Amino acid sequence: MERLQKVIAHAGFASRRKAEQLIIDGQVKVNGKVVKELGIKVTSADKVEVNGIPVEREEPVYFLFYKPRGVISSVKDDKDRKVVTDFLPEIKQRVYPVGRLDYDTTGVLLLTNDGEFANLLMHPKNEIEKVYVAKIKGIPSREKVRSLEKGIRLEDGKTAPAKAKVISIDKKKQTSIIELTIHEGKNRQVRRMFEAIGHPVMKLKRERYGFLTLQGLGVGDMRELTPHEVKQLRALATAT
Repeated sequence: MERLQKVIAHAGFASRRKAEQLIIDGQVKVNGKVVKELGIKVTSADKVEVNGIPVEREEPVYFLFYKPRGVISSVKDDKDRKVVTDFLPEIKQRVYPVGRLDYDTTGVLLLTNDGEFANLLMHPKNEIEKVYVAKIKGIPSREKVRSLEKGIRLEDGKTAPAKAKVISIDKKKQTSIIELTIHEGKNRQVRRMFEAIGHPVMKLKRERYGFLTLQGLGVGDMRELTPHEVKQLRALATAT
């Protein structure tokens, strides 16, 4: 479900703030009834009208994007930095990222205009696995690797149990490559987990989201998800 003002704004009728005013002023109907409450949420099955004009919703689209380093996981940036939608100039729909990868992190990022789908995937109770590969400073002890798996206490709470695997170590350069599998989405979670055990991240890449990988994609490339993949993601989210 999505907030009514977001649906109106997303359809191009007005900005989010203006859409809220339209609702307050009684100019919006849902299923034939005037709605003046800002908190109301609607589904794709609801009929929304603004001043008698039906709000036509875009055909839902779903993309897998190989996010490069130095790109913001947003549709706009007040500092005029590159954003993910800069790589999708031919896409007419108003897509946005499902979750985010921070500025310096590369890898799998999903984009869609389907709010219900995005909310389903991002809901904390839907434990979709995300696999990261991190190059870190130093060589962590077995105890530290196990602490990643048990959960790290961060300022916003303890992380859930994870899977950690040492891929390689370089004793000469004093660096390690660790694969970490999590199913949460705390802000900068992977970087903060490694910082907490005293091994800051030098490079970070999300290799997999659920069953989706970067196979066949170069940095900055994207492809449309197949209907079967979208169906699989929904099933994966609702099964957890």
